[in-house]
Amino acid sequence: MYLNFEVDIPKIPGKINYVKKGGTVYVRYVLERVYHPEKKYNVPEQRIIGKRSENNPDRMLPNETFVKYFGGQEMPEQKAGQTRSSCLRIGTFLVIQKILNRYKLPEILEKYLGKKETGLFLDLAAYSLISENNAAQYYPSYAYSHPLFTKQMHIYSDSKVSDFLAGLTDDQRIGFVNEWNENRDHREKIYISYDSTNKNCQAGDLRFVEFGHPKDDRGLPVFNYSIAYDTYNKEPLFYEQYPGSIVDISQLQYMLKKAEGYGYKKVGFILDRGYFGRENIRYMDECGYDFVIMVKGMSESVRRVILENKGEFENIRKYNIRKYKTFGKTIRKKLYISDEKERYFHIYYSDQKACAEHEQIEAKIDRMTKYLNSLKGEKATVGDGYKKYFKLEIYEDDGTIICARERTEVIQEEIDLCGYFVIVTSKQMTAEEALELYKSRDVSEKLFRGDKSYLENRSLRVQSDEAANAKIFVEFVALIVRSRMYVMLKDEMEKLDKNPNYMTIPAAIRELEKIELVRQTDGKYRMDHAVTATQKIILKAFDMDAEQIQKQEETVLKVKEKYDSEMMKLKDLYAKRNEEKKKELLKAVENSTKTYEEIMAFICSEGEIN
Repeated sequence: MYLNFEVDIPKIPGKINYVKKGGTVYVRYVLERVYHPEKKYNVPEQRIIGKRSENNPDRMLPNETFVKYFGGQEMPEQKAGQTRSSCLRIGTFLVIQKILNRYKLPEILEKYLGKKETGLFLDLAAYSLISENNAAQYYPSYAYSHPLFTKQMHIYSDSKVSDFLAGLTDDQRIGFVNEWNENRDHREKIYISYDSTNKNCQAGDLRFVEFGHPKDDRGLPVFNYSIAYDTYNKEPLFYEQYPGSIVDISQLQYMLKKAEGYGYKKVGFILDRGYFGRENIRYMDECGYDFVIMVKGMSESVRRVILENKGEFENIRKYNIRKYKTFGKTIRKKLYISDEKERYFHIYYSDQKACAEHEQIEAKIDRMTKYLNSLKGEKATVGDGYKKYFKLEIYEDDGTIICARERTEVIQEEIDLCGYFVIVTSKQMTAEEALELYKSRDVSEKLFRGDKSYLENRSLRVQSDEAANAKIFVEFVALIVRSRMYVMLKDEMEKLDKNPNYMTIPAAIRELEKIELVRQTDGKYRMDHAVTATQKIILKAFDMDAEQIQKQEETVLKVKEKYDSEMMKLKDLYAKRNEEKKKELLKAVENSTKTYEEIMAFICSEGEIN
């Protein structure tokens, strides 16, 4: 995040250098030089602290890293003459406020951040959730039209937000997560859904950002981000970030130790295909953890299990799992030859899944056929993916493709496996129980989807480790709220006769944002109209009604009026100060022996300095 003013480039011999990327010249600050024995020379450890001004080569636009090492510039927390919108969107804010209070999140955060900073932190969490964004430069626009958690609903500038994020410490972040988990359920056995994703990073020099194995490849370095989620209580528990080059399967063992450190003893883990591996299975056995894992792909062992049981349970009533329109059967079998235990393989078949997968195969074969037909009579090479499904006839003399014939037996084998999938559990349970447990991770999966899409967090745009850590911290608190919103909306929707499209989080927020306080001619804010029928249904999901909205309206108005009063006092003070300065200047000019030209030259030079 680059700040909206220019400063002089620090004049420190040997510590400042430049690098040009595209049309921009970036200023780098050398922290130290580290000797590398293998290279036999010193390698500078450096950070980007800003970008050079286009108009003045001695000036630059600083970033958060500059503020960290050089103290930054004195910046006003609030822009002069700033006012509020004539419409304050109150609906979603009140829902978020209620969920925050339910979990006592303001009280926990105050222990580690202080009261003043907690208000801004919660506003940033609400901003990321409502606006689907986490960029500091857009925060003032959000604050302009929403109630706030800050004292007297104070609006902070984007530069203040950047400074705040850069100033959050590891101790504050770790302290909150520790206490959050200390207050969670440790008595009953819980299943933790653990999932991870990549985040692309358009950033400065971050320690944990590396080129790795991105799930959304944009040609950018990435870091990995994981969340542990309690599927029974439906709450995010903790999160972690680790270098982009580390794959999910190798990180799991460290996460298991972390879960133990948070005090979770009676746990099982619900994991997706990415964590299915012999070493992970062995490690969970050693730790005494139960697991529910979706088997990775259609390996030979999985094919064998399905084919051995095919035709024995599909469309048979006693194997019907009506809730998920699926049939399931359970068998006992070792995962691999050297496995010391027999596991429970739950084999499933779904007609809907079979139709969808069959169509995908046919569409894939159609695309391949079209492409291969375009190569007839041409000299060309094709990949192994094509050779798997097609037998190519090639003219031996010059390599010209004559024709391509389908390997019908290979294609048919894949079609025969359409609609089947397998879940493996360490503990004995029915196929329905295993599927129910695995489906409980839907909330955490949607949490991730929301993290990347709704919270606009496919990519972080930061310039320091501190700012990146802070944004992820804010994001985690926002996800606690979002998870609760998802669960409450889902529970309410199940009570309805139909599934209305406005009971998803994005749609619900859009509706709640329409509940506004409008400023009238007397300067006071009031609700413009009654709550609609749709809004009433959404509010009911959160145990709220129109009467509660109106009560909260009065509270917000009191805070708003106090804020306006303070702002008027502040404006008066600014006006009086400026008037006094003018008087002092005139008096100084009258008493001066300097010429008019000398005085003007002095005033102009002072203006440039400031």
